[in-house]
Amino acid sequence: MSEMSGMDKYKFRRALEQIEEAAGRGTELVSVYIPPGRPISDVTNYLRAELSQSSNIKSASTRKHVTQAIESAIQRLRSYRMPPPNGLVVFTGHKQIGADQTEMVAFVLEPPEPVASFLYRCDSKFYTAPLHEMLAEKDLYGLLVIDWSEATLGLLRGKRIEVIKNLQSQVPSKHRMGGQSARRFERGHDIAVHEWYKKIGDLMTEAFLNQPDLKGIIIGGPGYSKEEFATGEYLHHELKKKVLPTFLDTGYTDEYGLRELVEKSREILSGLDLMREKSLVQRLMEEIRKEDGGLAAYGEDQVRHALQLGAVETLLISEGLRKSRLKLRCANGDWEGEKTVAEDGELPSCPKDGGALTVVENRDLIEDLTAIAGGMGTTVELISNDSEEGQLLLRAFGGIAAILRYRVT
Repeated sequence: MSEMSGMDKYKFRRALEQIEEAAGRGTELVSVYIPPGRPISDVTNYLRAELSQSSNIKSASTRKHVTQAIESAIQRLRSYRMPPPNGLVVFTGHKQIGADQTEMVAFVLEPPEPVASFLYRCDSKFYTAPLHEMLAEKDLYGLLVIDWSEATLGLLRGKRIEVIKNLQSQVPSKHRMGGQSARRFERGHDIAVHEWYKKIGDLMTEAFLNQPDLKGIIIGGPGYSKEEFATGEYLHHELKKKVLPTFLDTGYTDEYGLRELVEKSREILSGLDLMREKSLVQRLMEEIRKEDGGLAAYGEDQVRHALQLGAVETLLISEGLRKSRLKLRCANGDWEGEKTVAEDGELPSCPKDGGALTVVENRDLIEDLTAIAGGMGTTVELISNDSEEGQLLLRAFGGIAAILRYRVT
């Protein structure tokens, strides 16, 4: 399965936000998770059985709403015979819109990963937990725990550890010997250790070199052999660049050692993405501080202008930005143009005659700017709100800034 792009993830998160805003009265909201191989006819039969069960609900309004939600789900599935490659998720029901009023909503999503098993749930909220798990980062890291007697190689994919190989070495254990035989033993021991490290290095080349998405390699173990191996000439030069500089102490060198290694590296790993975001915003700040304003632009108008000229190298957008880009037309037809408004914000009035404006087109602002950037070969970085720098981008610069290829006047 191909990795979701940052933009796909953003769109998916936004859809989730809308779904999670819906609240029903009582258990009136229906969530259906359909795995890839499940024929849709099975699912509609299941839903029809639930439909006949719903006639037993005591409250008349709940009964009516649940019935309508299930019927809507069946209706939505009519255009499918089999689910798409990752399955389908359907949310239908009456959400509250205040003052005892409700309105029917329906969402059909193709999830970013395969749905594991069939699920039907009727509740006062839509059930979205499995979708959040799918959105969690699935970064790929190589793992190695090693000492003179044993080594285990693995991969960390998101939160899942996959064991690749566990090996026992032929290195003789050190024990005291006197005189000549001690020196000979020492030499033999060193050769055996060297051969052991070489073997592990070759195995890592085989396991990790053809993994294009490998973010890094984490090495640990009980003694100092982890440093000896990592800093020696045993690893392929491309892999050596990916070794994280912190070697972690673990008590074991088996599968349990891999789990220990991952546990101890959680903090280091969660910091890596944040570090990247921090350095991007810091680079922007360095440009802004230059006397001539450097290669930086911020605020929507300035950035949009630079984007359209193709002058933006990297576009920085806050994930916390919640605005729409509207194409508007004056009621009497004497003005048409575009404006950015806060989501759910009020429409401006016509700049020509102060009259009412109608919305011709409504686009999410992040998607709008990303589309322009895409046509200009500009890199787009979505910055989270998890760091001080991320907060600064949103508060001080309205969530939109750019590092430029050249100065724009």
